[in-house]
Amino acid sequence: MPSLPGQTPPGKALPTVVVGTYPDYALAQQAVDHLSDNKFPVERTAIIGTDLRLIENVLGRLTTARAAGAGAASGAWFGLFVGLLFGLFSNSNWFAVIFVCLLIGAAWGAIFGAIAHAATGGRRDFASRSSLQAGQYAVVTDPEVADQARQMLIQLNWRASGAQ
Repeated sequence: MPSLPGQTPPGKALPTVVVGTYPDYALAQQAVDHLSDNKFPVERTAIIGTDLRLIENVLGRLTTARAAGAGAASGAWFGLFVGLLFGLFSNSNWFAVIFVCLLIGAAWGAIFGAIAHAATGGRRDFASRSSLQAGQYAVVTDPEVADQARQMLIQLNWRASGAQ
């Protein structure tokens, strides 16, 4: 039976022994990279983020005009794509076909963007970007290779601290 992403294949257990914890993902990634550089079997490791939190950064106020502008930009890209397809199979002026399709796409995009924003009734008048962040990242390995990984990560920490 095939496994989906994020599922463990039958007969294979997830790594379970924590060999290092780090405050950010870049440091955890650096630790696994160090293990890989030293020929450690990194396929037996995982980076696990804990204390997950959703952070939504507000980018600015969203007005009907801004929604129409975003819709116009999106519609222009679609119009450009359609124009390129029509231009390839048309005997007309190639650039004129592309330009007209781009303008039509931008106009319809602006109309639909403004209507979609107006339909929300002011319930969400801001633009934002969401991201998931972990409070801590743990590097875990299989129990059989945990001691070897710990020794390699101790060497990495010695070097990072400037010790000889």
